[in-house]
Amino acid sequence: PPKGKGPQGKRITLKVAKNSVRVAFNGRRRLDLSKMGIATFPKCILELADVEELDLSRNMLKKIPNIIEKFQNLMWLDLHSNQLDELPAAIGTLRSLTYLNLCNNKLKCLPEELTLLRNLRTLNLGLNCLETIPTTLGTLRELTELGLFDNALTIIPKSVKKLPKLEKLNVKRNPLPEFAEEEEPIDTVKRIESLYLVEKKDLCGSCLQTCQGERDELHKLEDMTPGPSNKPTFPSLVTPNSSARDNQEEWRMK
Repeated sequence: PPKGKGPQGKRITLKVAKNSVRVAFNGRRRLDLSKMGIATFPKCILELADVEELDLSRNMLKKIPNIIEKFQNLMWLDLHSNQLDELPAAIGTLRSLTYLNLCNNKLKCLPEELTLLRNLRTLNLGLNCLETIPTTLGTLRELTELGLFDNALTIIPKSVKKLPKLEKLNVKRNPLPEFAEEEEPIDTVKRIESLYLVEKKDLCGSCLQTCQGERDELHKLEDMTPGPSNKPTFPSLVTPNSSARDNQEEWRMK
């Protein structure tokens, strides 16, 4: 790579890109450039800007340039698992988008223009570095799925929580105050619907054996108390296989 520049990644030619176009069952054409080792947005794909779906996931992209606005037919855009730390304002021009996956990147903030994507139904922003999300995200009234998991969010705007068509909202693993309040101790007792008591004499041999085995396991669990005292010690095994070394002649004889 030229001096002062990071890894260039794999260069995508127009021929490679054309061979990567697939027609889906729904008739849409998808340009699939996932897992190609791309570090820079390939400008040659502007020749294919009329596709309805674009998959650039699992690459090394750090930036999406404003020329993304040329892809005006896009309904589906997958950018998950890249190195993106920001989105271009031009993302807001892709008004036909219904699906946008930005999961597993390095996004710290979102452009206000994201809220212009009024047809979005699925938006995945999980596994990023977001500390806030704009309240105007509440204008995306067609959203049915919103992923905000594994970020640094301390508040979810009410406008987002009250989105009229929202069916799935994943906010897990964020430092949200409501999570701190809702944490309950994990119930280790498995609940059972019905309990039947029978005498030993009514059980066949294999069933009796199973029950006794289960009971013994239960007693073992009850007797176990966590602590360093229960850790097994092997004083003779100071070095790996020291005991084995002492006895290897004897084993060979056998």
